[in-house]
Amino acid sequence: MNSALQFTTSPYTAFMHETKVDLGNGIQLHVEVGGKTEDPPILLIMGLGAQMLYWPDFFCKSLIDQGYRVIRYDNRDIGLSSKIRHKGPRLNTYKMMGRFSLGLQNHGAPYNLFDMADDAALLLERLGIEKAEVIGASMGGMIAQILAAKYADRVNNLGLLFTSNNQPFLPPPFPKQLFSLLERPKSQDENSIAEHSLKLFRVIGSPGYVNQLDAIQTARKLYQRSYYPAGVLQQFLAILCTGSLLQLDKQIQQPTLVVHGSQDRLLPPGHGKAVAKAIPGAKFELIKGMGHDIPPHFIPHLSELFAHHFKS
Repeated sequence: MNSALQFTTSPYTAFMHETKVDLGNGIQLHVEVGGKTEDPPILLIMGLGAQMLYWPDFFCKSLIDQGYRVIRYDNRDIGLSSKIRHKGPRLNTYKMMGRFSLGLQNHGAPYNLFDMADDAALLLERLGIEKAEVIGASMGGMIAQILAAKYADRVNNLGLLFTSNNQPFLPPPFPKQLFSLLERPKSQDENSIAEHSLKLFRVIGSPGYVNQLDAIQTARKLYQRSYYPAGVLQQFLAILCTGSLLQLDKQIQQPTLVVHGSQDRLLPPGHGKAVAKAIPGAKFELIKGMGHDIPPHFIPHLSELFAHHFKS
């Protein structure tokens, strides 16, 4: 670990320590690290509009207890990391979504997922980490695929969680889940955002495993930490302007485990299966009952799956 970095105890959990890392490309990332310095590192990359706290403390601690050093961070444009102020023309998101689903190229976003994968590679470099295990969830899984292909010397093993390679003609999101994701809250105050977040958790989360009280508390905590809806839109545009990762997947040489929930209605399991089929030698694991989230019920199994994959 880079000894020049100054860490303080995370305000959210005592076993994680936080710092800001200047990547040297105009971006600063807010990072938390937990575990023993000598243990092998795992880089956790979170998804669209999701602050790093969407990696549950329980999940991080489970990996630490299995002998890993865990690194989670806010992607650019979210949480406490740098925000991108874009002054370009307004883009027609729905038109871009249509082109995206057909495999047609989009342009005009302030950055794409390749830029976000560059951020991840620079973060490892600034932390003094030569090589890491990587787990990416949802959009974070897309970033992880690019990272593994473009920076093969930085990634030891790859773990992908409810993600996609966005190849054309994959099963579309269920309408209710898609429109809940795109729907705007009634207002920008904390109560409205918490209510909106709870509705989203219920719709995209694992049926029967969404704890309403925990979901509300999490939503309020995240709102108080940072609220920047423009960043969520810009990350969505980054996905739309990156397009299919199918050809890139064929270049990935690292041992890869793709995990997907059987009840994922935002990215149906066909997305995870397509990724596993495209990456040479990749393994696919379907988790019965899991949606597009990481509820406590599934964490022991998930952490054990990934730890076993990294050690095998």
